[in-house]
Amino acid sequence: MKNKYRDHTCGELTVKDIDKRVRVAGWVENIRDHGGILFLDIRDHYGVIQIVSNDNDMFKDVTRESTVTLEGMVIKRDEEMINPRIVTGDIEILVDKFEVISKANNELPFEIMTSKDVSEEVRLKYRYLDLRNEKLHNNIVFRSQVISYMRRKMESLGFIEIQTPILTYSSPEGARDYIIPSRKHKGKFYALPQAPQIFKQILMVSGFDRYFQIAPCFRDEDARSDRAPGEFYQLDFEMAFAEAEDVYEVAEDVLSDVFTNFSDKKISKPFKRIPYQEAMAKYGSDKPDLRNPLEIIDVTKTLKDTSFKPFQNVTIKAIVVNDIASKPNSWFNELVDYAKTIGMPGIGYFKVEEDMSFNGPIDKFLSDEEKTDLISVANLKSQDVIFFIADLKPEKNAGLIRMELGRKLGIIDESKFEFCFITDFPMYEYDEDLESYVFTHNPFSMPQGGLISLETKKPEEIKAYQYDIVCNGVELSSGAVRNHDLNIMKKAFEIAGYTEDDLKEKFKSLYTAFEYGAPPHAGMAPGVDRIIMLLKEEKNIREVIAFPMNNNAQDLMMGSPSSVTEAQLREVHIKMR
Repeated sequence: MKNKYRDHTCGELTVKDIDKRVRVAGWVENIRDHGGILFLDIRDHYGVIQIVSNDNDMFKDVTRESTVTLEGMVIKRDEEMINPRIVTGDIEILVDKFEVISKANNELPFEIMTSKDVSEEVRLKYRYLDLRNEKLHNNIVFRSQVISYMRRKMESLGFIEIQTPILTYSSPEGARDYIIPSRKHKGKFYALPQAPQIFKQILMVSGFDRYFQIAPCFRDEDARSDRAPGEFYQLDFEMAFAEAEDVYEVAEDVLSDVFTNFSDKKISKPFKRIPYQEAMAKYGSDKPDLRNPLEIIDVTKTLKDTSFKPFQNVTIKAIVVNDIASKPNSWFNELVDYAKTIGMPGIGYFKVEEDMSFNGPIDKFLSDEEKTDLISVANLKSQDVIFFIADLKPEKNAGLIRMELGRKLGIIDESKFEFCFITDFPMYEYDEDLESYVFTHNPFSMPQGGLISLETKKPEEIKAYQYDIVCNGVELSSGAVRNHDLNIMKKAFEIAGYTEDDLKEKFKSLYTAFEYGAPPHAGMAPGVDRIIMLLKEEKNIREVIAFPMNNNAQDLMMGSPSSVTEAQLREVHIKMR
């Protein structure tokens, strides 16, 4: 459809349009003076086109990033002016009509095309300019395409999209709520949903079979490179009369399709399944990066009688790396320095020499018998190096050392996406500060073994039908088979210190709904932002979100959080202290 601003977009014109009169509109990306002849690059959502005029006065008032509309004839560029880096690089528009619709300030806060080199605070303050940057602009377009694909895929699997409320109630789901005071109900508050957890379970009780939505979730959490504060989105789905295997099948189908369609990297199927305890033992993390081939071994029993004091009365983990004994001392010193940054006093290690003798900082502290046992247990060979991580709970640090070794050695395979399910999470953990057991994950998960397990096992021995999906060391999703049995739910919450009255008060809707026939149900919720972050190979999740907050949970463009008037506070019965 033609309009007064354009009849073509900047990116669609080709050599087939030569000698055609066209009208385009966009932003002035560049102004170049070639010996008295001005060339302008005009950019819109679809691409860039170069324009030129024989009447330079036509361009005299224009500034970069001004919005313009123009008319002219498409002509072929001179051979020396052809730009193979853009689609329209063979042509230009000889302009005879030119209008500045909206003039931009002469001084830009930063150069649009190199905005990645500007501080993030400035970029977020002027996000509307930052989003004109081709890379970031394309990230947001890509995000739209991925979400659209997800919707079509879920619908093809028989899921229906249902929107759940944004204004809801505050419930203890693990993170801080964002709360909203009520005007009509003095002293009462709404909360933004941390996830649609209760609603999607109630939808299953309501007789819907397969639900999904691209759900906004709100949590008052600190930012990380893979977590935006405030708001994030997930592909939330739930199925009635379902078990864990049903969820695994859907999740693997959807995620493998998404990653296959939007990336050229290799994907291994079926996704590996790793029990939580095995993941912690082998990789020192419940979100292991399986592209790193290094594994952690336990040598506590091997060194149980050692006279080396740092190895006494602790758990000793080790990592063996083949064929690196010849690396210079500076390489090992860098690893020691890294170990100190994560709270370790350093890191002990041995190099295995050609004659299978040991050489290293702690060589003299171990007996010949202990060294012989280590060679056998760790399958050590000449030129190998074995690193030790010893502590009461060394798993986390062992995992960090494993990943640092992978990075330093360049052995992390960047050519693939390596997925896995982490399964069999513990239902409870003991909180030393509270001096009681707490849920380790979603409190609505079904305990393995049901009521019998809750009544006969120690809390730390009980596992849940709880599972995560991990890709390249990033947790993409958490899910579970839900607890649909009120008797099991009451006992499960009792172990975590909740009475039945607490359950009725804090989860009234779910508790009451389960009194009217609840089907077994299960689901999960892969994180949309993290999926797109991985697909675009971005290091920071804010690069795939149109309007993110900064690290300090501030929207610098809009100026939030902000003050409100005394009248507004009075309306919602709030007095500042």
